Amino acid sequence: MEKRIPVIAVFDIGKTNKKLLVFDADYNVLKEEVTCFDEIADDDGFACENIDALAAWILWEFEQLKRSEKFQLKAVNFSTYGASLVYVNHKGERVGYLYNYLKPYPRELMDRFLASKGGIARFAEDTSSPVMGHLNAGLQLYWLKHHKAELFNNVATALHLPQYLSFLITGQRRAELTSLGCHSVMWDFYKMNYHSWLQEEGLHTRLARVTKGSEVVRCSNEFTGEEIWVGTGLHDSSAAVNPYLIRFTDPFMIISTGTWVICMNPFNSELPGSKELEKGCLSYLTYQGAPIKTTMLFAGNDHDQQVKRITQYFAINEAYLKSTVYNAGIIEQLRNKEMLRDLKSAEAGPETTTTPCRFHSRDLSSFDSPEQAYHQLLIDLVIQQKASADMVLQNSEIDNIYVDGGFCKNKIYMQLLANAFSTKNVFGTSMTQGTALGAALAIHNSWNKGQLPESLISLKRWIADQDSLVTR
Repeated sequence: MEKRIPVIAVFDIGKTNKKLLVFDADYNVLKEEVTCFDEIADDDGFACENIDALAAWILWEFEQLKRSEKFQLKAVNFSTYGASLVYVNHKGERVGYLYNYLKPYPRELMDRFLASKGGIARFAEDTSSPVMGHLNAGLQLYWLKHHKAELFNNVATALHLPQYLSFLITGQRRAELTSLGCHSVMWDFYKMNYHSWLQEEGLHTRLARVTKGSEVVRCSNEFTGEEIWVGTGLHDSSAAVNPYLIRFTDPFMIISTGTWVICMNPFNSELPGSKELEKGCLSYLTYQGAPIKTTMLFAGNDHDQQVKRITQYFAINEAYLKSTVYNAGIIEQLRNKEMLRDLKSAEAGPETTTTPCRFHSRDLSSFDSPEQAYHQLLIDLVIQQKASADMVLQNSEIDNIYVDGGFCKNKIYMQLLANAFSTKNVFGTSMTQGTALGAALAIHNSWNKGQLPESLISLKRWIADQDSLVTR
């Protein structure tokens, strides 16, 4: 038998795609499995994650890895989307559903809650998070208590999704800092502990012990007798920061793009004020517990919705539109139409984290071509992005901006971003599955005695187009 390769497996769970990544000791990907599951309906008829299918898939893949003749499974970790709780009873059985964070929050319940906490501005500032209904995990638990009392009474522990997936293997009920620090409204960033309102509302008895994201549990492979180190799991956006913190020492900001576009400045630990919170600014925690000033925009979703509008109007397919490259001539055409605004305008910032960009209200008949319309869409998104990012750049000396995720491959977006930040160094980055890699790196010391490779991240610098910097 050939010598087995020591590996770490990471289950990287997005809203749509569920991935299994297997890394060797140098963090090369040796195996990748991708699957997805149709959503089911919760007990109110609203679409939600099929947690039964997800759990069964993870346990089956874990079983195969333990039995593998090719891989020596040394460690496992998890990264998942945030704002999602799984409820378990005293026996460890699931209670209720993995409710969707997009589920509408009852207005009466929200109003009553906020009135008891001094109003929305005060509560947001107390918890360093915008108030966003089910997008706040703490408010999910509060909702369950008041709208699903019978279910709530059967809940022994509310686990964030990454920690529930870890629980499936270890049986350990834990909370973890990156999940608590991502707009959960459950964390007191001043006292660095669970927030007192949870105890006031009788929710604290359903909460687990807090651990750092580097903590592991030792399990045994019953087929080989070998040890497997199982991580606590991380919130995906926070996990994506780890490779940058390890690779770069000079101060930087990350713009992590996807359905949500998250700006993170690990070198700014200031807690946001009420005005910033209204516009989508908040605090995250690193897996070691350090605050990171952060902003959120629903820009990826915004982009995809408007792309559909453009393609339907001009009767073209989306692939053609997304392959469009930056064209300075189109920028000039839009300038002549007097559609452009200053890419650096702070006045164009979002009213809230989910405020659509200006393109939603634009008349498509005013554009001569789909390429022209698409350039304008990305201009409107980047103007909003600039204002959002400026909130986390305040009071910190940052020269380098690293962009990863889906927009990183969009040549128009990247060029416009470089134009907007013409005094900064703007880099498109690529790495092998950055979110999963970040989750693997968080528990590196538990299973891997080797040095971290220097080639974790590759960079492409984007230079500002000087001719397009001055706009109306």
